[in-house]
Amino acid sequence: MKYARLTVHVKKHSLSIKLLSVGTLSSFTAFSYGSSSPDVESASTWMSAPITDLKHLQENTGDMRCKMESLIMRIQADVCHALEKEELEEGGKKFQVDRWLREQGGGGVTCVLQDGTVFEKAGVNVSVVTGLLPPDAAIQMRARGKKMQGEKLKFFAAGVSSVIHPRNPHVPTVHFNYRYFEVEDENGEKQWWFGGGTDLTPYYLDESDAVSFHKALKKACDPHGKHLYPKYKKWCDDYFNITHRGERRGVGGIFFDDVDEPTPEKCFEFVKSCGDSVVPSYVPIVQKNKKKSYTYDERQWQLLRRGRYVEFNLIYDRGTKFGLYTPGARYESILMSLPLTAKWEYMHSPEPGSREAKLVEVLKHPKDWI
Repeated sequence: MKYARLTVHVKKHSLSIKLLSVGTLSSFTAFSYGSSSPDVESASTWMSAPITDLKHLQENTGDMRCKMESLIMRIQADVCHALEKEELEEGGKKFQVDRWLREQGGGGVTCVLQDGTVFEKAGVNVSVVTGLLPPDAAIQMRARGKKMQGEKLKFFAAGVSSVIHPRNPHVPTVHFNYRYFEVEDENGEKQWWFGGGTDLTPYYLDESDAVSFHKALKKACDPHGKHLYPKYKKWCDDYFNITHRGERRGVGGIFFDDVDEPTPEKCFEFVKSCGDSVVPSYVPIVQKNKKKSYTYDERQWQLLRRGRYVEFNLIYDRGTKFGLYTPGARYESILMSLPLTAKWEYMHSPEPGSREAKLVEVLKHPKDWI
């Protein structure tokens, strides 16, 4: 009888088995998954204390409000730690952490790294707010098909939102936002939904970066439905459209809103998968490009493109508008998405055939990257 040697390696989220027998090596993964442990178990790594009492979160891991707050606190920490590592390797700065409370209910944790070596401005914000829905926000939601009775509408919103503006023009800006919303009307009827997305805004087009970024997002979407990535990729292209310029903000990603089926748990797991894809989709691009040299002209082009970013956020972005409409809004946190520096020039147009013109052509005509 010939014997085989079985080697088992248990990692954080997977079990790998290696089988040696008769001169052959066979290796496979028995299972692989996002952490099955409640996100609240990672509380020791969070950037600050949560808005809701930690003990309440620990004792109510099955409650969606508690699950979502724990998730976004963990995602915020994961992203901040990953970005700080890239920054500190170049002798840069750490995130400033600002925990704040809102008189009308709830609060947030704002983490900002400003004027760093790798990141000129990086913001990762968590907000967990409750109260009465502002009338303008209710109008927006009804226009999207939400049926809500009455004028005094109680709401709960929990989300993590981030915009990372690098210093080097060869490193793209990234944005992500993942959120959960509940509204209760005057009849006691409650509606819930999830929304979110991740998108990339390069200043110089590196197609390999765009491809790797989109592949990471597709990998996050596919276990929850093969139709989701193409659907939400198109939605992203349509949403991040600077209409008055005839350009998209960047090379896209995924975007979705009003997701409320098939079940709250399945929607939550999808959002968790997308949130967990932020670091692997973006940080390798930072590592690849952060030490590249750049010219004065390349820096000026970056500042001009940042101006377009500002235009979209202040004119069109739904999340920015909701934040500004909300009573007791914390404007410093809402406007953290804006870059430290930007530029506008009258009637600027890139030289035909230039790298700048190549980028603009893709922004005017979005393409499928994978």
